[in-house]
Amino acid sequence: MRRRTFLAAALATTPLAAGCSTDSGSTTAGSRGRTTLAYGIWDPAQVPGMQQIIKAFERANPDISVEIQLTPWSSYWTTLRTAMRGGTAPDVFWMNAVNIQLYASNGVLEPLSSHIRQDRTPVGRHPKALRDIYAYDGRQYGLPKDFDTVGLWYNKALFDKAGVPYPDESWTWDDVRDAAHELTDPRTRVYGIAAEMDRQTKFYPTIFGAGGQVLREGRSGFADERAIEGLRFWTDLVDRGWSPPQSAMSEVRARNLYLSEQVAMNYDLSAMASFMYGTPAIKDHGGVAVLPKGRERATVIHGLANVISAKSRKKQAAWKFVDFMARHEAAEIQAKGGVTISSYAGTQDAWLKSMPEFDLQVFIDMLDDAAPYPSSRNTAVWEDLEYLLLGAPFSGKGGVERAARTLAEQMDRALDEEEN
Repeated sequence: MRRRTFLAAALATTPLAAGCSTDSGSTTAGSRGRTTLAYGIWDPAQVPGMQQIIKAFERANPDISVEIQLTPWSSYWTTLRTAMRGGTAPDVFWMNAVNIQLYASNGVLEPLSSHIRQDRTPVGRHPKALRDIYAYDGRQYGLPKDFDTVGLWYNKALFDKAGVPYPDESWTWDDVRDAAHELTDPRTRVYGIAAEMDRQTKFYPTIFGAGGQVLREGRSGFADERAIEGLRFWTDLVDRGWSPPQSAMSEVRARNLYLSEQVAMNYDLSAMASFMYGTPAIKDHGGVAVLPKGRERATVIHGLANVISAKSRKKQAAWKFVDFMARHEAAEIQAKGGVTISSYAGTQDAWLKSMPEFDLQVFIDMLDDAAPYPSSRNTAVWEDLEYLLLGAPFSGKGGVERAARTLAEQMDRALDEEEN
């Protein structure tokens, strides 16, 4: 069975929990006759904020209640597919860039464009690059709730010890290399930077910063010389010993090495600010700057969106909730929680003020240089190839050019199979 056919069968037809009702109307026998929506999410850190938003929504819509169904990230997508087959998926649930085209193309998500037009949902208040991620075949399938960009986190104490100036907006890749050299200290086992093989935080931003492409018009961009230039930026740091090799980070993420002060610099997400803030040493002397320039400055924007199950029997109520989540009041509540950046324009101040020790404004500033997270119908297939084929170069074994071209060939075959 071809992969797309298999996925269509899997997605179109046992639950996250008690999900959609079998009632064919817009109401269910919930508390005092209210419609009860199931809302699927995966991040426990966001539960308090989501509960506050739900309270505000229920005050404005007393005939609707919302129940959170929390499923760990490790099992979220598997459980969701099972729920889709059984017809018990949550009415509303979180979606990401990797999976949006897969779910939209298989008809398991409710198209939102007509609802948006009818209710004049202010989608234009969310970043265009983020909106574009959740559009497919001319229709909007998800409404953004938050976003991440990537910044250069650095340890001021380690910079001061090495006598290296702090990063700022003038930095280029050459400045990063020079600083990584100066900051690496084999005696104390401190590396200048962590060149982790991470797509969103490392090699996608640098490929874009080199003027290259990951995915363009359904074809791989990894064979492009500028894409290879972006990959080489990281593998050179490993080859020179200024970053631990990928093999040394097989069980310990670069983020953990930064938090434990074993690396002086690390590209990382805005969403990780709360983790940085919760680590005393980093809270006291951590900093963050915009990403340095390659041929240009670039970051990747990603964020979660709320979507509606096409099989939900409570679509009217589900739309009211999704529409509410995309508006100013919900975004303000989310921002005050400090866990993630609300994507609604003008609501980020609360998040910025929640951790005044860090110059979090840099993540907002990076919006002007943001490229959408690349995705296709079966993103996970070719992203698995990235880890398989780029592992050796990121472990200090060289050959990044050959690996990138091999990846491009295999990625193109995977993309061709999506069309069959």
